[in-house]
Amino acid sequence: MNGVELAFVLVGAVALGSGFLVVTTTRIVHSALWLAVCLGAVAGCFLLLTAELLAWVQLLIYVGAVVVLVLFALMLTRAPIGPTPGAPRGRVFLAAGVATATALVLLGTLLAGMGDEVVDLDGTGVGDGEAVGSALFRGWVLPFELLSVLLLAALVGAIVLSRRRQDEDGR
Repeated sequence: MNGVELAFVLVGAVALGSGFLVVTTTRIVHSALWLAVCLGAVAGCFLLLTAELLAWVQLLIYVGAVVVLVLFALMLTRAPIGPTPGAPRGRVFLAAGVATATALVLLGTLLAGMGDEVVDLDGTGVGDGEAVGSALFRGWVLPFELLSVLLLAALVGAIVLSRRRQDEDGR
């Protein structure tokens, strides 16, 4: 095992560990911060796989925008930031079973779909910035714009809901 493979295993372990902490912590702000760590580790995995463009997109869009949007939404809605005392712990085994079944189905689909395919990384145009950028900004620009409108609508909805609670309380 060389240094890059070892670094990939370590960064992958950080991603898995922080992903586990995202769903198990009882503090919602800590969960959002662990999500930032998890998404940053995924960007590190992309970087180690020499997919620099995807690493930057991961950092800029997901860590830089989505996690910040989640934190702003938490602040605007005045969600409880302390530990949640009534967090449902009784359904952990059911949730773990559903997550495991979903992972097995996804893994089976991936293995059945990919089979013995091998990507030739020495070929020209495979995974370079021009090919990925062209596919991203020609064929996928509309879904990205729709997602940004959806996130904006969610933020505006959170503001409206927090204002409505203030008016009903008389403050």
